[in-house]
Amino acid sequence: METARPVSLASPETVRVTNPGGSSPFVLTCDHASNFLPPEFGTLGLAAGELSRHIAWDPGALPVARRMAEALDATLVETRISRLVVDCNRPLDAPDLVPPVSETTAIPGNTGLSEKQRIARIALSWQPFHDAVASIIDKRLARGFETRLVSIHSFTPVYKGMSRPWHIGIIHDEDRRLAAPLVAALQRLAGVTVGINEP
Repeated sequence: METARPVSLASPETVRVTNPGGSSPFVLTCDHASNFLPPEFGTLGLAAGELSRHIAWDPGALPVARRMAEALDATLVETRISRLVVDCNRPLDAPDLVPPVSETTAIPGNTGLSEKQRIARIALSWQPFHDAVASIIDKRLARGFETRLVSIHSFTPVYKGMSRPWHIGIIHDEDRRLAAPLVAALQRLAGVTVGINEP
């Protein structure tokens, strides 16, 4: 079962929630699921080929997130608009919330934005995504459901000319209850280099 918030007739929904009643303790998010740009943004001044690069999304992350959600009977919240419009994985005060540069690529359509334009982008994608996640968590906690939020991303093996040695990265804050056993299990796999809070 999916619920969707429409953007326009020419655009996909801005956020998609799959399996909102999932029985799993895990709530999965895919913050950079899509490289779609609504028509009103054109290509943000980029060559079309640039939009297939990691600067516009996390290639491969969404199929992984969907397979995990299905296997775990977990709720999945995914963005449907490129991170180049507004990055749902950034706080509102982050300088790269609407990135003027991604890695080393300038984003012409993101320079010189007015505050009104910035607010409109937040309202288009960032706010609906965070509202959806907050609503799901609030409802689960109100019902006494154990809830753990896991965000699924991918990363480019070379960033700003530097190779990244990791095959997988586990990012966590001070609470390591989920991360520690996951890292331990991954480190037992032959030939797998695990990044801990890397990259």
